[in-house]
Amino acid sequence: MTEFTTLLYETDGRVATITLNRPERLNAINDAMPGEIAAAVKRAEADPGVHVVVVRGAGKGFCGGYDLVDYAETGGAVAGSQDMPWDPAIDYAFMHQNTLDFMSLWRCRKPTIARVHGAAAAGGSDIALCCDFVIMADDARIGYPPARVWGVPTPAMWVYRLGPQQAKRMMMTGELIDGREAERIGLALEAVPEADLDAAVDRLAGRLQGVPKNQLMMTKLVVNQAYEAMGLSNTQMLATFFDGVARHSPEGLWFKQRAEEVGFKQAVAERDSGAPIAADAEKPPYPPRS
Repeated sequence: MTEFTTLLYETDGRVATITLNRPERLNAINDAMPGEIAAAVKRAEADPGVHVVVVRGAGKGFCGGYDLVDYAETGGAVAGSQDMPWDPAIDYAFMHQNTLDFMSLWRCRKPTIARVHGAAAAGGSDIALCCDFVIMADDARIGYPPARVWGVPTPAMWVYRLGPQQAKRMMMTGELIDGREAERIGLALEAVPEADLDAAVDRLAGRLQGVPKNQLMMTKLVVNQAYEAMGLSNTQMLATFFDGVARHSPEGLWFKQRAEEVGFKQAVAERDSGAPIAADAEKPPYPPRS
């Protein structure tokens, strides 16, 4: 049995619950979390008593994304941010594995439900949108702010859940929307006051757990296959490659440098201010070769 360091796994009747458990860092994603999510999904799949998987976050929110206080503020090369010139194959291998791990929730033979409170931001939205169903507190927030600078959502689920116009809105602006708006545009199945969130998740899980596992698997595979036929895997390959490009573009290198100099929070404030990125970001990151 896997010993988890970033999450909790428990079962209650026919429902398995995966709780992201780094509340002191808003359940931020570190190197271990993606693989542990996949291992927990594998455990749920192997348990004949489990019909439904619920994913939730401990503490104040669902997941605040990658632990960029560590990844961005640390000087020099770190996972996902190499010294220049960078090797895209190294970056792709790292992020592609994370994408596969998050997508274990999508490809799980049993239905998965994201219970979102607080925020599902950046990589946290990746985890939530890889689940079959998203149920949110009405004041919770979801979005991918690094799409402004320093990231592209590698699972690329926005377009498959929202269609082109709303997907472009979310990915080009990087804005966070609340649960009410997420329900309105079809991103969330339901948005309720946070006090009623557990009850809403329990209603859906309770309905699903009464369906035979073979029926759940067959109907889920039918829907998932439609998305595969639309090119989901190819879209993810492109998104994962572009995610690495975004972290090593002139603007991406500027953001990393600012995070090292003034801290991640201040770098984010500058990135999200609406003002043009600093002029220095337009300069080549290293001298041209002779």
